[in-house]
Amino acid sequence: MPYQTVRLTRQDDVATLTIVTRMGSMNTTFWREMPQALAEVQASRVLILRGEQLFSAGLDVKDNAAVIAPTLGDPSAFQAVVAEMHAAIEGLSQLPIPVIAAVHGWCIGAGLETISACDLRLCSREARFSLPEVKLGITADLGGLQRLPHLIGRGRAAHLALTGEPIDASTAERWGLVTEVLDTPEALFQRADELARHLAGLPARALEGTKRTLQDGLPHHESMQGAVQWNAQHMTLEGLQNALKK
Repeated sequence: MPYQTVRLTRQDDVATLTIVTRMGSMNTTFWREMPQALAEVQASRVLILRGEQLFSAGLDVKDNAAVIAPTLGDPSAFQAVVAEMHAAIEGLSQLPIPVIAAVHGWCIGAGLETISACDLRLCSREARFSLPEVKLGITADLGGLQRLPHLIGRGRAAHLALTGEPIDASTAERWGLVTEVLDTPEALFQRADELARHLAGLPARALEGTKRTLQDGLPHHESMQGAVQWNAQHMTLEGLQNALKK
């Protein structure tokens, strides 16, 4: 179905979800449409998430303020508004397929919290990342403060969140926020496509089990046992035989 804020395209088993709002801003329509688009994506083997002019300038403050302002001072009402945003980002995290974030230009606030919910993050050389909520009198509440410490360490997450200052692509790579930096946006999107095709060629159940285990947050022994149980249910003789042929 057509959307106003995102464009969903498919090439074989790879889906690409492009944020098409001005400056990649996340307005109230985006939060409604994103879960709907993600429901369509699940039939694919891999998802690439990217922007158009840039990745994302983050929350469209003016548009969202019209919904948020009446709820201030009312925790239940406020939580109901934010729950719609959570549904979009948590839905991205909970997809059973690998999600690749391809970031060019700015990735700000809610944009950074969104890519922290992806499995792999690539960027182009001019990319910049920031979590400036404190400058607006806000505590980031869309999952970034929970996920970023696991990705880049608590100290670096604290630096981003408490200062609100941006970091460049080379710093993001050194910190582990991204795993590859490409010279241009064009090279970035080409690399994301290549990586997505590679993942789409791997056994889907193995990818899903790996993603689930990485995310389960369980104590060491319980997590291991969960992986064992997944293999017991989904490993096949055919898969093992195909691996031996390579």
